[in-house]
Amino acid sequence: MIKKLITLFKLGRKIAKSDLLKITSKFQEPPIFIKVLFKILSFSFSKNQQVNIEQDEGERLSNSFQSMGTTFIKLGQFLATRPDIIGNELSTKLENLQDKLPPFSIHQAKEIIRKDLGEDTFNSIINLSEPVAAASIAQVHKAQINDNGTIKDVAIKILRPNIKKIFNEEIDAIMLFAFLIESLIKKSKRLKLVEVVFLLKEITNLEMDLRFEAAAANEYAENTKNDVGFRVPQIYWNFTSEQVMTLDWVDGVSIRETEELKKQNINTNKIAEDIIQHFLRHAVRDGFFHADMHQGNIFVDSSGQIVPIDFGIMGRLDKMSKRFLAEILFGFIQRDYKKVAEVHLIAGLVPKEVPIDDLAQALRSIGEPIFGQAVKDISGGKLLKQLFDVTEKFNMQTQPQLLMLQKTMVVVEGVARKLNPNTNIWITSKPVLENWLKETKDPLNTINETLQNTSEVIKRLPEFPEIMDKANQALTYLASGQIPQNSNSYTALNNKKSEMVAFRNQSVIGILIVVIIGLLVF
Repeated sequence: MIKKLITLFKLGRKIAKSDLLKITSKFQEPPIFIKVLFKILSFSFSKNQQVNIEQDEGERLSNSFQSMGTTFIKLGQFLATRPDIIGNELSTKLENLQDKLPPFSIHQAKEIIRKDLGEDTFNSIINLSEPVAAASIAQVHKAQINDNGTIKDVAIKILRPNIKKIFNEEIDAIMLFAFLIESLIKKSKRLKLVEVVFLLKEITNLEMDLRFEAAAANEYAENTKNDVGFRVPQIYWNFTSEQVMTLDWVDGVSIRETEELKKQNINTNKIAEDIIQHFLRHAVRDGFFHADMHQGNIFVDSSGQIVPIDFGIMGRLDKMSKRFLAEILFGFIQRDYKKVAEVHLIAGLVPKEVPIDDLAQALRSIGEPIFGQAVKDISGGKLLKQLFDVTEKFNMQTQPQLLMLQKTMVVVEGVARKLNPNTNIWITSKPVLENWLKETKDPLNTINETLQNTSEVIKRLPEFPEIMDKANQALTYLASGQIPQNSNSYTALNNKKSEMVAFRNQSVIGILIVVIIGLLVF
């Protein structure tokens, strides 16, 4: 218990001493007791704690995220794409979190490769360079490999030493912090903070097995092989393991280097539109999309093709979620707010007793100010606050299965805005959504899908009662936004919640003691 308390206290100190609270206050004012708590946690008698005052706001925030670990680094990566929320200066400073973190030594890298791939495979790697990019979970080296007699330029991604242990300790502390927030602030329960952090833990633990990332990249490449202007690097399976992944080296320009792209006569306005359209196409067509599309993960090659990298975090949507997504977005584009409200009700995004006309009116208040405006003329902070107010008014439930998509859409919009401030996500999205909806509503397509589904039902008719039970559970999941109750994840989540309840009940006095000691010692 003492170890957890200390970890939680240090986490609170790091958050309090960062500028995170100031930034969040720009679009959502925190409760007064949170401000007081953060003021107490940030207090220090030590002069050494004040050295960061000489740094500007962006540097302090970037350093704070970096010191807080993997999870907060990823938060910083997200904020770097939202200058409309935090300002251009802060956004520029936070870009360093994307792929410019301190690397581990090449000696450590070679030892990991040798141990994971074996001596023979290690000897087939030629000219392993010093790290060319270092991120929160792994770093990348340029090298050459002897692939069945052919020398190929490759990128070798290697996990940071002990990253799994470090991350799980960090995320458990954050989950406990989320649990305390839910316990203290009743309104926050609808956001399902604990569940969201738990799902982040599960997703990121998958990211820490590079064999899964390689499989994701392979599937992504197959889905997009016919997409003009988009290319996924090839995976080399013989040089890939749990801690090592090898793929084609990308000769291109990072998407953040706008001026360099222009020097190479690459149309940045078109690239901005293409990034949005490719993302939406992958989401609604394939139900499988890149969920970490910040500037550090997107390159443009000499032929003008968009080349993504880092496939550790990918998102999936089932058929129903794809349909809801497309209908909601297209409804906004058509300014048909009643239709958007109806889809929200059908999808279980709001309680069924919510008056549909009132919801449509609230959605209109969000949509109408956006139309006809460039992204640069839209206040992201005000828009986020308005969305928060509306969701609170209608008791909208957080949908964990859609959180990744929602987050990525915002990031993609931010990336496009960096390339072309006049990009309008609504106008750009329209042809992709329109074409997909037309295709899915084509009579022949509908008949084929119906026949396929009917055939499957007939084959499994003896299992029908069980199928109906599972269908009911799935609908309940969709309506509530919760993890299915028959899943291993649900059991693990409940066990974690029980553990945190016990911890809370045992540690009220302990927290007070640790806070007092911390103020005197740290």
